[in-house]
Amino acid sequence: MIVRHPDEFRAQIEAGWLNNDSPPVPRAVFLVEPTDFRLSEQTARDNVYMDLNVRVDPARALDQHRRLSERITACGIPLVRFPGHSTTPDDLFPNNVFGTIPGRCIIGRMLHPERQLEAKRTDIRQFFRDLLNYEEVDLSDRDLVAELTGALVIDRSHRIGYCGMSQRVDDAGCQAMHEAFDLALTFQFDLKPSEYHTNVVMSVLASRALIICPEAFIDRDVPKAIAEAYPGHVLEITTAEKEAFAGNCIALNFKDLFMSQAAVDALAPEKLELLKSWQFEIHGIELDEVEKAGGSLRCCVAEIF
Repeated sequence: MIVRHPDEFRAQIEAGWLNNDSPPVPRAVFLVEPTDFRLSEQTARDNVYMDLNVRVDPARALDQHRRLSERITACGIPLVRFPGHSTTPDDLFPNNVFGTIPGRCIIGRMLHPERQLEAKRTDIRQFFRDLLNYEEVDLSDRDLVAELTGALVIDRSHRIGYCGMSQRVDDAGCQAMHEAFDLALTFQFDLKPSEYHTNVVMSVLASRALIICPEAFIDRDVPKAIAEAYPGHVLEITTAEKEAFAGNCIALNFKDLFMSQAAVDALAPEKLELLKSWQFEIHGIELDEVEKAGGSLRCCVAEIF
């Protein structure tokens, strides 16, 4: 079921039919290295978090990315790294292109031609199809736009999708993702025109907590309704904190919460303490070079369920 009004969403939550019937956290993750790191002019057309005038340091971006891998594996989380390609500068953000549920790999339909090339990668496809024996659901050749877990933030345990509409997803894409991710309920709503991905403005942490920036939504009743689904475990962030990518974070198990160091530094001390009171250990990773490409830590991590 897809709903488009806050009261419709509230009614479905209050009906009590949603179950905790799916894994809330991934069993592993994969990353794609930033090879010959550069900024994509195509992506910058609708990503206000990018500035094409800044200089980038490819070696520093790669080093930061590798340190992210090291910190994730140090927490006991299995991780696979794939090489990047110089022709696809945004492939370090694979969660937009490849997504999973148990036994299924979904391939997204990207807006920009440069990113559409990422969906054609046979190595990642074969990893899931031939090695893990996952079913493949390929949206990449359909007449739609669906940038997977960039546009769609998922409460995995309850199978709830939060789809913020922007240039990076359309109605057909929202419907296709709802079906591909086997969601029970999807809440479709409008983000402000300056926003390109939902996972920059909100995150559901291990299906038990919510980080959200209310100012990023056109209808302020939308974030209020979403927050009501996580009583007692809601952290509201400001526009400034959101712009430091505080909403672009991910809990890879019930304890370990990963965000960029810029996000940690931007969050008010009382907000960090609130996250810790929910039994999260916060891992801040220096990713300022990577963030010049308009995404942050959560964008770098593709989940394997």
